[in-house]
Order: sequence, then structure tokens, then C-alpha cells
Amino acid sequence: MVELSRFDVAPALANVVRHVWIARWHLPPGAVDPQRVLTYPTFNLVVTDGTAALYGPEPKVQVRALTGSGWAFGLLLRPAAGVLLSSVAPVDLVGRSCPVSDAPMREIESALGAEVDARIVDRLLSRWLCETATRVDDRGRLVNHVCRLAEEDDSILRVADLARRAQLSTRSLERLVVGHVGLPPKWLIECRRLQHAATTLYARPEDDLTELALTLGYTDYAHFSRRYKAVIGETPNQTRTLGRARQRE
Repeated sequence: MVELSRFDVAPALANVVRHVWIARWHLPPGAVDPQRVLTYPTFNLVVTDGTAALYGPEPKVQVRALTGSGWAFGLLLRPAAGVLLSSVAPVDLVGRSCPVSDAPMREIESALGAEVDARIVDRLLSRWLCETATRVDDRGRLVNHVCRLAEEDDSILRVADLARRAQLSTRSLERLVVGHVGLPPKWLIECRRLQHAATTLYARPEDDLTELALTLGYTDYAHFSRRYKAVIGETPNQTRTLGRARQRE
């Protein structure tokens, strides 16, 4: 059994934390539950097994195998937060992690021993991260805005589109995003497109693959298929086959 809870955060923390997630699992001896994750291109701060670590964005799907019993307390952070929580440059954290020394381990473990609600989460995070939130500057707020545009606006298909919407030159946009996220703005757009493609192919496996590729801004199906497999870890047809099998259940 795997349980996942999610909590929004107080407005005072909105520039550094997107939401809180808590995972608990209890699996029979010998059982393995693989969890496939394509993360939003920013940082996760995860507390589990007595350790706390800041995880950089992953440029492709990761498979995390759960076994036995355990829990994890995680913060999906805003793009502005990474440079405030670690001295390691974001580009050096892509696909990597670094330890976090100031996480309130005892308070988190104590909270997870009870029935967690939004008030408990707010109190814990307020004591921990309020000072960090006050250090988000204009560039931090701008990179949050840029990443939100890239994630939410389906009409943005090119870096030039994103630069125009953000009222930045493409060069300034590149410096801003790489300096805070570690990945280029092109990845922000592709992450959204491929997440949309994977969701569509699984939910509507009857959709035409070439038409989907063109709708998402790829020049042809072959280009789309190569990028999809490189990031998602399987071909579009394999995802579609899984979607068809789910519909027959």
C-alpha cells in the first residue's frame, strides 16, 4: 500500500514552496513498487530515514523502487528557492542532490507520527522557511513567473515565444533560467509538452500520433518520438499500449 498526501502552503511561503507532499508505504516482504516520476523542472527537498537532501531537477523520467515500509516528507520548491537553500550552483545539481543541514528533523518525524493536517504543515514550514522566503528578490520572482508561463501556457512552443511573454531577450532568459534551475528554458517547454503527450497517450490511446506531435510543436513524428523515448523512457506506442490495456481492465 502506498499513500500520498499533498498540502498547499501559506501565502507567505508561496515564492519558495509550491506544495508539500508526504508519502507513506507499507509493502509485503519481497514486494517492489516502482514509481515513475518526471519532475517539474525545479528542486525537491526531501526528508526521509533521518536525512534531508535537496534534489536538483531530473532531465528524464526516474524510477524509484519502494520496498518494505517507510515515509518521505517532501517540498516541491519554486525555482527561486534553490539558490537560497544551497551554496551548490543549480547547474551542478541537475540529476544530483546535496545534504540539507538545517531541516527540523525531530519536528518532521514527530508530525508524521500523528494525523497530519494543513495547520501542522503551516506551523512547521513557517518556523523553518519564513526567513528564506523574505530573501526572494526581483529575479527570484521573475524566474518563478517565467517557469509558470512555460508550464501553463500551451501556446508557448519556442524559447522565443517564452522570451516575448516574459519581456526578456532570449539571452537574458537563458541566464535567468540556467542560473536558478540549472537547465535551459528550452527544457521548461519540452517538459510540459512531453508530460502532456504522455498523459494524452495514456488517457486517449486512440489519438493520432503524428497529429499529436504537430500539435505540440514538433516538426515531425520522428523528432517527437526520439525526444519522447529519451525523456520518458519508452516509445509513444508503448505508452499508448499501456493506455489501451488500462481501458480493457
